[in-house]
Amino acid sequence: MYGIVNKAIEDLVIENFGEAKWQAIKDRSGVDIDFFISNEPYDDEITFLLANAVSAEMDIHIDDVFNAFGEWWILKIGKEKYGGLMAAGGKNLKEFLINLPVFHNRIMMIYPKLTPPEFRISDVQEHQLYVHYFSKRAGLREFVRGLLLGLGKMYNTPLAIELVQEKIGEDGHEIFKLIW
Repeated sequence: MYGIVNKAIEDLVIENFGEAKWQAIKDRSGVDIDFFISNEPYDDEITFLLANAVSAEMDIHIDDVFNAFGEWWILKIGKEKYGGLMAAGGKNLKEFLINLPVFHNRIMMIYPKLTPPEFRISDVQEHQLYVHYFSKRAGLREFVRGLLLGLGKMYNTPLAIELVQEKIGEDGHEIFKLIW
């Protein structure tokens, strides 16, 4: 993952719990990197080591860590660093979600070495749709759930999310049912 992801984890911890807590998490993780360069790729293992250290240090389940991080990513990083790109995604939650499959194409112009997930949208109705999430990376389902919840908050649209299909095997994918 790119350094911006690891830097965002650092910022989330520091802003909410302070520099000392971040240092404790970093020490626990074993990650010996003084600072993350946003546009440089890092091994995915670093992100998972940091997330697991947050889980252990804060005594919260790893799913809750990824969920909170997903919301943070949208509401803080997305708005601050990609405000124009986020705004271009749609004027409401439904439009943004329908446009989600092309969103990472735009991001890849900024981060050319990105290995993005793929999203497909199906069964679009007035107040619900299905988001199909395909990724080569395992263990990020709750991060995606947090991203979706963050989008709901960004658009001031209360959102219920139900996992209707888990990923099974290499070619499988998760499906989330979103209702607002």
